Amino acid sequence: MAFSRPLLQWLPWAALGVAILALLATAAAVQARAGGARITAARLTAVDTVGYQAPPPVVPPSVGRGGAAVTLPHSPQPDWTPSTEASPQRIATRVTWYSLTVPPLPHDGRQLYLYIPRWKSDGTLAIYADGRLVHQSHANLQWNGSNQPLWIALPRSDATQPPTRLDLRLQHVRGIGGAFSSVWIGDYRQLSPRYYMRDLFQVQLPAFSSVAFLTTGIFALFVWFSRRSEPIYLLYFLASAACFLRMLHTFVGTQPLFISDAWFGWVTVNSTFWMMLTLHLFVAALHRMPQPQLTGAILANGGAWSIATLPGLLDPTLIAAPIYLNMLALGMIVGINCVRQSIKGGSYLALLLSVWCIVTVVAGLYDVALQQNLVNIESVFLTNFTGVGFTLLFWYVMFSRYTQALETATQAKADLARRLAQREAELTASHAQLREIEHRELLHHERQRLMQDMHDGLGSSLVTALRAFQSDRAADIDAVAILHGCIDDLKLTIDSMEPVETDLLLLLATLRFRLQPRLQAGGVKLTWRAGEVPPLEWLDQRHALHILRILQEAFANILKHAGAREIAVTVRTEGDRVLVRVQDDGKGFDPTRPSTGRGLANQRSRAEAIGASVAWEQTGRGSCLVLILPVTKGLATAG
Repeated sequence: MAFSRPLLQWLPWAALGVAILALLATAAAVQARAGGARITAARLTAVDTVGYQAPPPVVPPSVGRGGAAVTLPHSPQPDWTPSTEASPQRIATRVTWYSLTVPPLPHDGRQLYLYIPRWKSDGTLAIYADGRLVHQSHANLQWNGSNQPLWIALPRSDATQPPTRLDLRLQHVRGIGGAFSSVWIGDYRQLSPRYYMRDLFQVQLPAFSSVAFLTTGIFALFVWFSRRSEPIYLLYFLASAACFLRMLHTFVGTQPLFISDAWFGWVTVNSTFWMMLTLHLFVAALHRMPQPQLTGAILANGGAWSIATLPGLLDPTLIAAPIYLNMLALGMIVGINCVRQSIKGGSYLALLLSVWCIVTVVAGLYDVALQQNLVNIESVFLTNFTGVGFTLLFWYVMFSRYTQALETATQAKADLARRLAQREAELTASHAQLREIEHRELLHHERQRLMQDMHDGLGSSLVTALRAFQSDRAADIDAVAILHGCIDDLKLTIDSMEPVETDLLLLLATLRFRLQPRLQAGGVKLTWRAGEVPPLEWLDQRHALHILRILQEAFANILKHAGAREIAVTVRTEGDRVLVRVQDDGKGFDPTRPSTGRGLANQRSRAEAIGASVAWEQTGRGSCLVLILPVTKGLATAG
């Protein structure tokens, strides 16, 4: 699979490269402008010892007399045969003295400092000025503090004179230690650029990057606690922890540690295996092509060395060279395999880490040569900087995953919005179609209702009138009354089609408007008393027609049979019911007696159809019909 990356994604790396080159150029310029006196000539005195002893308070008289002349940096080839004694009290050691003559310095009264770029020792480093002990480092018996430059203030022999002689005492394992760089002496302005620049690149930068890497690794660990299905966050934490342990020796060692020197040496050496394993698993998680056989081989190799070098068995610092050579061979195999698998899996991020793994192996070859004094010991360990590169690469990997997750979420959101819009359009079309169907059904039911009502109302009245006119009693029939009845039926049908919008008073006002002329023509006075009535949520055209029919029947009965002179209509609310009373002052009747007509039965059936009820109240004169309407559907009760 071809890797195609936008040009903009390479810009941060290009900017980082330019920044590194600018920093290196600045460091070179600072070093060129720095001053101070460099001491490269010394006389070496070596004394074989057993175990480790504390430095004496003054230089022994035999030191410096007849010693061999050496040139600093002095780095003899180590002896590959380690001591058979693992105990610090019985191990074969050697004390190496470097006696230096201080060149003439200005007598300006300024504080003088001693700057030593690097040294190698498994024991203490003691510094003497004019024969007196002025500095002593921690006796780290398993690892040396050679990675950290030394910077101390030198006392003067009197108020004006600087020291004239320096003696440096190293105690180390016989045959594998005792190397020393050149020595610088001068005031703060002269030496501080050299010291701080080396300290920045050799100590502070690796320390800062490893601590920052571990900090983000702890954050990734907490992310993994909530996302157990994504082991890459756990692997990120393990890689950061292994990198931190591997870089630990670059910024600790000259001061007492919270663990023993033996365990610190074991962690320092074997953390390279752990970092190699986590890097292999992390890259496999990126290109999604796990290799259990290679993983098992790394575990077996690293586990065997980790067990063999436990404190009390093989001393890892005494056999560090063969261990590192084994690591480099295994690292090259892992790096090349990771490159091949990354290309096959098409993972750009995995390829970056794999290539950097190979770069680290190449840098490790140089570091092994530096450790074995095959190159100038004033150089620096290159793997310190490749460790910084791993920190940046791992950050870039997680940043890329984060931005990719954001892009995926954005695309998913856009896709969801598109699908929602599509679904909304479908629902809108479906809703419009349903409304169209509902409208057609409503029109159909309304036509059926009107047809049924015209058949039962106006049609029935016209058929009754037609039969009456065709009968033998045609001469006695009141044609005007029959026609009025037919017209009233037609008007009721028309009024029921008007929208009442739950307003009962509006419906009753329409009925009053229709009946008022007919009542006046019959000499009947209409009294109307209507109070506040709540909206009836169930009132529509179908229910309105039933109400009108019930009240029409009541008025028709009064006009035909009661002989009343006044009709009173009262509308009021009682609790959750609305009561419509129609009372007349006519002859009245007994509603419990059997009736020959169907008027009362029709009124009851229509009331039941809308969830209402009708009742007839006994009064002193005339009759009173009560139509009981529920405010809410289903609450009507018979009166």
